[in-house]
Amino acid sequence: MSHTPSIRETLATNAWFAQLPDDVLDKLARCAQRRRLQDGELLYARGDQPTGLFGVVSGRVRIGTTSIDGKALTATLFEAGDWLGEISIFDGLPRVTDAQASGELEVLVIPRQAITDLLKEQPELYAPFVQILCRKLRMAMEGMSDLMLLPLSQRLAKRLLSLSQDYGQAHAEGTLIDLHLPQDELGRMLGASRQSVSKELKVLEKRGWVKLAYGKIVISDSDALEAHIDASFGNSSK
Repeated sequence: MSHTPSIRETLATNAWFAQLPDDVLDKLARCAQRRRLQDGELLYARGDQPTGLFGVVSGRVRIGTTSIDGKALTATLFEAGDWLGEISIFDGLPRVTDAQASGELEVLVIPRQAITDLLKEQPELYAPFVQILCRKLRMAMEGMSDLMLLPLSQRLAKRLLSLSQDYGQAHAEGTLIDLHLPQDELGRMLGASRQSVSKELKVLEKRGWVKLAYGKIVISDSDALEAHIDASFGNSSK
């Protein structure tokens, strides 16, 4: 029979929580709660007041937003072991994105007050949190830079390589991105239409760099994709 980790065990797998003293970890575990959501259900919405810090136990969370004209954009995906919601924990301001369950989802919720009380008592614990926030800020800034500077073809290649690092599985023809990835979802990740993404994918497939199946993509030539990205910056050293 498989063992279902306790809340405390789940917290201890996180790099930040794992460094806390046992008594503090016990205290946080006692105030944490499990929450289950169905596919498409919102964990929180843009504009919501911050209620807590969320840790993904199982499933996947899609982080994104919708523009005034109704255009959806997926910024990133959070998987089991990931934590989200730190920014609003610190500034107390409303959420700036939507967090939506992608498939069945289970999360741990630690109330904001429990985190802020802990940091007041032990301000030295701010440092690891700042490192987490800086890492996420770098990722966000890189995404904005790509959106402004890279043509869609290169943005697509870069996103596919990133997804292959996170979800890659060995495949007879290369590396399978083991994630259901319809083209409209890729479009939301890239700020582009499904039709535009489909066109660029066919070009990459024709070049022999990727292979397409329904909702699945195999990276056949990662070196070629890397060179394709570098070419957009005029870097031909690879």
